[in-house]
Amino acid sequence: MIWLSSKIQGLARCLKYEKGFIYLQKFSLVNVKLKWVKDRALDAAVVGQRDLQAACILVSIISSYSHGYVPIYRLSRYRRQLGLPDDLRLSTFIRRYPTIFHESYFLDTGGTPVPMFCLTPEATNLCQEEHKILELNQMDILNRLRKVLMLCKDMTLPLQTIDQLKWDLGLPYDYHQSLIPQYPELFSFVNLLDNRVGVKLLSWDDHLAVSDLQRNAALKGKGGAISLAFPISFTRGFGLKRKCMKWLQEWQELPYTSPYCDASHLDPRTDVSEKRIVGVFHELLHLTILKKMERKNVSNLRKPLALPQKFTKVFERHPGIFYISKKCDTQTVVLREAYEGQKLLEKHPLVEIREQYFSMMKEGFLNRSKGLHKKAQLFISS
Repeated sequence: MIWLSSKIQGLARCLKYEKGFIYLQKFSLVNVKLKWVKDRALDAAVVGQRDLQAACILVSIISSYSHGYVPIYRLSRYRRQLGLPDDLRLSTFIRRYPTIFHESYFLDTGGTPVPMFCLTPEATNLCQEEHKILELNQMDILNRLRKVLMLCKDMTLPLQTIDQLKWDLGLPYDYHQSLIPQYPELFSFVNLLDNRVGVKLLSWDDHLAVSDLQRNAALKGKGGAISLAFPISFTRGFGLKRKCMKWLQEWQELPYTSPYCDASHLDPRTDVSEKRIVGVFHELLHLTILKKMERKNVSNLRKPLALPQKFTKVFERHPGIFYISKKCDTQTVVLREAYEGQKLLEKHPLVEIREQYFSMMKEGFLNRSKGLHKKAQLFISS
């Protein structure tokens, strides 16, 4: 009952703006197409992230083994989680980074050497530092997950979907074991209709139901404004036609619907509804620690976020808010306002840890190319 009362109060605050929406429903979605222009700086912020993510996942897996050494055939069980190209052998990838992974081998019953890997002392120290950062920032990371669930229908997401988002949200690799069970008053594991297991948020929090755009508006003394404009910037050389400039200005002046509010009264064929969809992804990207996310992971959120078909077209229609990088054989949606060139303006402590891993990877890759790495040694168990 407490949750229901709180939820009703939140909806009441949202509905006070609905009167302003009614007359706007007659305006259909304006057919404007803006061209994609390459942004080298934001592309540079994306390059290398796939290998970094794969390496960090392997660090988490190896560190979870008590004896520290993991045979390659066991690591291969996790390959699908790494997102590596199909034609790249896992052992080849691991050997690229000898500053993070130390290789040895043991002889099987037939005398054949079997590769096995452990973390280098430097990587072990960094991994321990990462665990401390996760512990110190546990409430921040927890609230990011809570807010994502508050954006979703029934405040529920399948574990499989959260797994796809955990790197972006800064969740620990084993969050379903190490984090969620610690807060039974907030989360519950539930069985979904499609026989999958999901995570359900048990209580709504009005204090969390404030978007980043609303929070910034409040800091500027515009907290009560019905119309909020998104920060916009374009790639150098981006030519915006006068017609598009006029449409964009009028679009920015439309009412802003909080992504945490019920938007069922909005006609999906209108610019007002599109602005709400933009607001949902503006908020979602703000909840990530790197302010970017793979487009395929965004697409998987259509049903949980109760969005219409082809909702990701807002990324192409609003290149001043979002940039789509096509690096690393995928598409990554980047929040423009979060970057100055390729530099992330606000760095979460976990980002700094990841940057240290990335520096170690570059050093190891360079050393290996120069032949400075040590060869694998026979592992003899005590």
